[in-house]
This record gives sequence, C-alpha cells and structure tokens, in this order.
Amino acid sequence: MPEAPRQTIRIDKWLWYARFFKTRGLAAKTVSAGHVRVNTGRVSKPAHTVGAGDTLTFPQAHRIRVVRILATGTRRGPAPEAQALYEDLTPAQEKAPPAPKFDGGGRPTKKDRRTADSIRHRDLE
Repeated sequence: MPEAPRQTIRIDKWLWYARFFKTRGLAAKTVSAGHVRVNTGRVSKPAHTVGAGDTLTFPQAHRIRVVRILATGTRRGPAPEAQALYEDLTPAQEKAPPAPKFDGGGRPTKKDRRTADSIRHRDLE
C-alpha cells in the first residue's frame, strides 16, 4: 500500500494562517530577511514548504518563538482554530526585575538647599 504524500504549505502562508503575523506580506518579509529557521536550517524564501512535524524558530515582538507544526490548515480562521495548527515549544521567559523605586535621593529641592546652607553658615560662625 503506497504511503500518502505529506501535505505541505508555503511557510509565509502557514505563519499567516496560524496568526503569528497580521498580514501574509509581513510573514513573507520576515522569511525573506532570513529570520526564520525550519528544523534548525535557515530559510530565506517565502515559498519554502513546511508540513506537520516541522519545527519553526522565528522572532515575534520581543521574543523568539519555537513551534512545532501539527497541521497545515486550510484557511486563516479564528484564534482557537489557528492555535490547533501548532504546539508551542517556546521556553518560559524570566521576568525582568522591577524598576527601582524612588528613594528620595538625587538632586535636592530648593527647600533642602536653603536648609543645608543655613546649617553650613551656622557652623562657620
């Protein structure tokens, strides 16, 4: 019994179907710039085909996404349908430490300077 051929789809189209990019053009631009890897190999053509089982690594916003393709999809549907197309393998990001709180340090106010000047002048007399 012959094995059925693996279903494949263009990488830019799949990234758009899976809702990683708002437009197919943005997905194609990211692939063309060489920012996408398929199974650890860099891809620079939006027409590169991918299918179930392939692992994609690409930048999205301020993080690197790693996803395994589960299905090729047939349309750009709602979010739950898009999330069924892949398994997210992205490692959890560490939280950045919070910004330091203002401790009152820094440049003195005018009142602070007047107080310091009056103390300094008293010490000189």
